Amino acid sequence: QVQLVESGGGLVQPGGSLRLSCAASGSIFSITAMGWYRQVPGKQRELVATITSGGSTNYADSVKGRFIISRTNAKNTVNLQMDSLKPEDTAVYYCNAKIYATLTRRGDYWGQGTQVTVSS
Repeated sequence: QVQLVESGGGLVQPGGSLRLSCAASGSIFSITAMGWYRQVPGKQRELVATITSGGSTNYADSVKGRFIISRTNAKNTVNLQMDSLKPEDTAVYYCNAKIYATLTRRGDYWGQGTQVTVSS
């Protein structure tokens, strides 16, 4: 059984910062990509940022230059530092990880989501 637990969401004023964290636990052989996605009511979930086990990153155009994704492989954690937040960043943010429970068995796992609200 694999579990992703997120933390760090909340309410922040425009221009402010938040840091999201996600920890994977359970039966884990290895983790390839980890990432953050977000969703607002009535819209599809969208990619925010991803990072490979080697440290290669990918960002949505809307967050480039403002958000930084990082991970600690030894702790199975991924973080998202969000700066210069805008009201349009308001969403539920989900952690995602591609996890091998064994050498050949891979699953796509999601956290429970954490609310980020950017408002004055």
